Amino acid sequence: MTAPLIDPFQRAISYLRVSVTDRCDFRCVYCMSENMTFLPKKELLTLEELDRMCSTFITMGVEKLRITGGEPLVRKGIMTFFDSMRRHLDSGALRELTLTTNGSQLERFADDLYAAGVRRINISLDTLDEKKFADITRWGRLPRVLKGIDAAQRAGIRVKINTVALKGFNEDELFALVDWCKARDMDLTFIEVMPMGDIGNEDRIDQYWKLTDLRARLAETYTLTDLAERTGGPARYVQIEETGQKIGFITPLSHNFCESCNRVRLTCTGELFMCLGQDDMCDLRPALRNNPGDDAPLRDAIRDAISHKPRGHDFDYSRQDVSGRVTRHMSHTGG
Repeated sequence: MTAPLIDPFQRAISYLRVSVTDRCDFRCVYCMSENMTFLPKKELLTLEELDRMCSTFITMGVEKLRITGGEPLVRKGIMTFFDSMRRHLDSGALRELTLTTNGSQLERFADDLYAAGVRRINISLDTLDEKKFADITRWGRLPRVLKGIDAAQRAGIRVKINTVALKGFNEDELFALVDWCKARDMDLTFIEVMPMGDIGNEDRIDQYWKLTDLRARLAETYTLTDLAERTGGPARYVQIEETGQKIGFITPLSHNFCESCNRVRLTCTGELFMCLGQDDMCDLRPALRNNPGDDAPLRDAIRDAISHKPRGHDFDYSRQDVSGRVTRHMSHTGG
């Protein structure tokens, strides 16, 4: 019952990313269409079911829990879930409870998140220009996010900025973003745009800015030293010698990062995706809902799902076509 989760390629699964909602208060152009049809609320796992699901994974060796969405902080009552997860931190079974957010609700929730045991968060931010921010998020407002970052740092939460590298959009802000993060003592990670879901009229090939090119541009000004550090995610890190800051690169397209994958993703409806870039999944809801008070069938279903985890994804932007596209939106799987 307590044996660790090991996939077919002898990778221990210790990291669970959980989408608590597919809804978001932004409509980022690379993530979703402006007129999204979201899941009926009745299809979502309840907060109590999310607790039971996550707690079961924790008993099976998951040590890191990242809460995602959509925008996780727009889910009604979500702080009761964070507060409940605190018991696993207190017991030592869970090493880290964290989240990825767009920052829009942080001014409201930062202190409560810290009280629940959250010490580190990722904030998605692709530009420091207010108009460009409104354009790319469609519904977002940069000053609100900046106030959220202020609130998180005041609360004592370490902030990392995640920036999607977008050709023709934020190429001219590369050094401004690096300097801004340095001034605020925040780490920065760049991410290649991924082919997930229908986003309307946007063209991801036109958006795609290869991170090897981005890194080469940084290296024209700075001395970059590769770091051996791994945080349980796909990022590879460098240190800028001139400033001492850490920069991450997540490169699902220009460099497949799957060889050390230790994570799986649970959707807000209870579907377990063993790989971000594959459509294969296991629906854990029947095992959860048909066996109240007995977690053994759920553990069996989880072990069976992990036994089908693939070696890696198939994302590919070569040949001016998007290969390996998956049909679901990132907001469904969890960003």
